[in-house]
Amino acid sequence: MKPGAMLVNCSRGGIVDEEALYDALTEGHLGGAALDVFATEPPGEHPLMELENFVCTPHLGASTMEAQDNVAKDVAEQIMSYLVQGTVKNAVNVPSVSAELMTVLRPWVVLGEKLGLFQGQLASSGVEEVEVRYLGKVTEHDVRPLTTGVLKGLLTPVMKDDINYINARMVASERGIKVVESTSERSEDFGSLIMVKVRSADEEHIVSGTIFGKTFPRILRINDFYLEAVPEGHMLLIHNEDKPGVIGEICSALGARGINISRMHVGQDKSKKQNINILNTQVPADDEALKEIRALKDVHFAHRVEL
Repeated sequence: MKPGAMLVNCSRGGIVDEEALYDALTEGHLGGAALDVFATEPPGEHPLMELENFVCTPHLGASTMEAQDNVAKDVAEQIMSYLVQGTVKNAVNVPSVSAELMTVLRPWVVLGEKLGLFQGQLASSGVEEVEVRYLGKVTEHDVRPLTTGVLKGLLTPVMKDDINYINARMVASERGIKVVESTSERSEDFGSLIMVKVRSADEEHIVSGTIFGKTFPRILRINDFYLEAVPEGHMLLIHNEDKPGVIGEICSALGARGINISRMHVGQDKSKKQNINILNTQVPADDEALKEIRALKDVHFAHRVEL
């Protein structure tokens, strides 16, 4: 600073080199200085305070009764907004979303979490990379909350209640999971679409979905199979040969154990003569039922999925 200048720091302690400031004041290079903040607070006994051309004030603005009242009101209003409207304001690690925008995005956040939860239960080894693609009109909005929903769902099977919308991105980073987001305004078959691709050391799975109407989530693709499935409740994902009687054997195995099928969705790959079946059941399929289905000659794999 030029000779005779006056230095004032009301921002953050440590920005000013306090030893150098002391030298500049005692040598007469600076005309004077005023600090509201110090590198160490409270500063205790400090050489600067012995100088006549130095002024300091207590860094206590947030500790006044008025400030504490305002902070309490702000916190109460923000918690109320989140619990009543789903609106997040002023969070350091969650994008701020207005109540109006959350009304539009909430079904997509739910869909993203369902797709992530589905992928988390398919993965048989540690996830290394998650690619989330947004296509169509959904890209008109901030998609970061949707990706957070995907990560929360993906990590839930492993972390249970320890994962949430606040820490999902941080936990994914700590676990070494690479997260890739991309958007495209064009979607060939649907107005909007979310595609989630999950890679691990020895496998890769793709699941995509959309919203029907305004609030109804649907799974539309599982790897190379296309279908329309309702992502909720107790589910069985079964990959089998497309042959007469196979689905009947699967249904008989469940029926014999008193497991009722409430919905069935089939995706077909005609070139490979294979099917993907998603069965929604009224109660979870037990281990014995799953073992019996996996033992069927024309069944390649069977997974239990809880959404």
